[in-house]
Amino acid sequence: MTDAMTDGPATLTALQAGGGRDGMLGPYGSRLLHGWYETGRAAGLDEHLRRYGPPPLPRTADTAGRLVRAVEDAGLTGRGGAAFPTGRKLRTVAAGRGTAVVVANGMESEPASRKDETLLDLAPHLVLDGIALAAAAVGADVAHLCLPRTRQDQAQALREAVEERRRLGLAPVPVLVHELPHHYVSSEETSLVRWLNGGDARPLATPPRPFEKGVGRRPTLIDNVETLAHLALIARYGPGWFRGAGRPDAAGTALVTLSGALRTPGVYEVAMGLPLGQLLDTAGGPAEPLGSVLLGGFFGSWLPAEQALRVPFAKQDLAALGAGPGAGVIVALPARACGLAEAARVLGHLAAQSARQCGPCRLGLPAVAADFADLAWGRPAPEAVRRLEDRAGLLAGRGACRHPDGASRFAATALRVFADDVRHHLSLGPCAAAGDEPVLPVPDTPAPDDREWR
Repeated sequence: MTDAMTDGPATLTALQAGGGRDGMLGPYGSRLLHGWYETGRAAGLDEHLRRYGPPPLPRTADTAGRLVRAVEDAGLTGRGGAAFPTGRKLRTVAAGRGTAVVVANGMESEPASRKDETLLDLAPHLVLDGIALAAAAVGADVAHLCLPRTRQDQAQALREAVEERRRLGLAPVPVLVHELPHHYVSSEETSLVRWLNGGDARPLATPPRPFEKGVGRRPTLIDNVETLAHLALIARYGPGWFRGAGRPDAAGTALVTLSGALRTPGVYEVAMGLPLGQLLDTAGGPAEPLGSVLLGGFFGSWLPAEQALRVPFAKQDLAALGAGPGAGVIVALPARACGLAEAARVLGHLAAQSARQCGPCRLGLPAVAADFADLAWGRPAPEAVRRLEDRAGLLAGRGACRHPDGASRFAATALRVFADDVRHHLSLGPCAAAGDEPVLPVPDTPAPDDREWR
């Protein structure tokens, strides 16, 4: 990875290097990052208020209902990975029994993503506006903003921003900033609920879902911080404005983290529905020939480069290829890289980062990771590939959370896309590239013990 992807704060260098502000605006304009491209600096509260004014908070049940309808009409979907319709989630929580709670998810446990960290660095008050508006829409009396403990400076800056808003009367509900354990499954919504309820940051079996009984067993709205920032702009400018970017079935813009063999990797704001090749051009285009593209991060899917570059960045189009936009992670893998070695490192990380609460994570995922490592760096027998395919297929749909499902999809698509590498490794042993420097940013962290989940 380049320095722009590994040094913090997240990808500011890449934003500066990304072809200049005009080069990023494109035909649809920047939205969430508008302030950055206008001034080249993070927006404090004074600048935020000059640009947007205070959030248009609903004061009655009728105006709260109109805000929910505006979000529904805008077609906003969650930007944290699941792409669930945000308006439907707002309406469901608002109709729940008891006073609601709002949780803003800024955990960003995906190692290849930097979008949420970047947004919170550059436009924190858009997120805080979104939290206030969401709380008003669902009738919440408290909100929680969850961040990983690895971003202590950002957490402190956000606490100061929350306090500044409170002093100016811009905090209709208390916003509590929390620092949670930073493990892969700690960003799962039931992990947040469990931790906020005094437990550890591991997923809970469902039902009930958080929108039914979440924090304090109250109806709980959990949204990604980017989703909430979009909500803040929809409340100001309306659903028609939001739909002015993207296409009818994939509305608006999204923040994406573009990395790998690109000239200027980093976080960018792009219109939904653009072909992936055009998205990569936003980051300067490929720096060398590409072999494949990873969509959605470590829970995502591999596609051959020639297929990936043509497909639109939209849930429906990607689903037809067995992929999805996920949290906006797109990694361009160079043709020279060993895809099996890249996949083996990721699967080893996913096995180590599991909650170890169910059979697929305790037994199945480590076995798949070990088989993949043997395929990448050992001399497996031909039947090992069939065993690996069978094991990967058994993971999906059997876990207490979605962790085994994501790992299964990642492994299965890697075996399919890197089939030529599989044949080479089976017949000749590991290729020379298997020992090269990794392209994917796999953290070198051991499996957490029970105390590290609290």
